[in-house]
Amino acid sequence: MSSASLKPATMPLQDPGPTPAERAAVQAAIDACRALPGALLPLLHAVQDALGYVPAGALPLIAHALNLSRAEIHGVVSFYPHFRSAPPGRHVLQLCRAESCQAMGAGALETLARQRLGIDYDATSTDGAVTLEPVYCLGNCALSPALLLDGELLGRVTPQRLSELLDALETAS
Repeated sequence: MSSASLKPATMPLQDPGPTPAERAAVQAAIDACRALPGALLPLLHAVQDALGYVPAGALPLIAHALNLSRAEIHGVVSFYPHFRSAPPGRHVLQLCRAESCQAMGAGALETLARQRLGIDYDATSTDGAVTLEPVYCLGNCALSPALLLDGELLGRVTPQRLSELLDALETAS
């Protein structure tokens, strides 16, 4: 093989790290949670509560603070569907996919939401208005089908009611 056929290795792009706001939120979560037994999950929840997601740049900071590897932190963040790695839309619509809700018509809500928003689960509408997420039990089985809209639990949701909620989100945006 001649040296002319060798291509230079390309360097991977450097992760720019957390923004100053992300760094401050992560440090506040570290300060609040570091001493707790099993601090990782409370810390990750605190970061997501503050920022709406767990940015990739937070992983090295958390790993260093808890004396864990970045891979261990990434493994936890990627394992639990609750944690987001990207900012959500202005509104978060979580549809329950548990058995009770499925039996009571959640499939129709899922179809309607996907069609109206033009997205699938774990995605955000192109205008950045709504992030659609599946959840696997909201504990509201007696009022199935249920959903969470920006943290507000709603039960006995019909396709008509969901359509009204989506209309209201479009009007508000």
